[in-house]
Amino acid sequence: MFINLQLGIALPVRYNRSSESVELTISSSKERYTLRTFLLLGAINGFLSVALGAFAAHGLKQKLDEYLLGVFQTGVTYQATHALALIAVALLIKFFPGSSTLTWAGWCFFFGIVLFSGSLYALSLTNIKVLGAITPFGGVLFLVGWALLAIQAWKTAS
Repeated sequence: MFINLQLGIALPVRYNRSSESVELTISSSKERYTLRTFLLLGAINGFLSVALGAFAAHGLKQKLDEYLLGVFQTGVTYQATHALALIAVALLIKFFPGSSTLTWAGWCFFFGIVLFSGSLYALSLTNIKVLGAITPFGGVLFLVGWALLAIQAWKTAS
């Protein structure tokens, strides 16, 4: 059974007669696994961004110069932002099961965090400047992830 929302989106639902409730369903174990994976990755990265931000504010403030501390904080900011994007992807997968566009967006966000934030953390802690060359690859993955979300929105509205 499908319910059409006024937004023109058809969502798969299951009607439970005993409790008179309607619930969204995920049609396959692969989609449940994908949803759980991105939710878990988002939660872990959200946790790490808070922990690393606190570490920078309290543990690195005296050890790094202002520039390198700013580099580290930039990594924290982008990690936190894209942790939320991973959680959004997980929730959207529930509404649009089977969407490879959303799956690709989630992986772009995750590997963007690894490359972008990871390289900034390594650069600020080691002061090895060549690590800064990795950062743009993570940035490109972030951009691709956001573009894929826009494509999903466009496909949904059509």
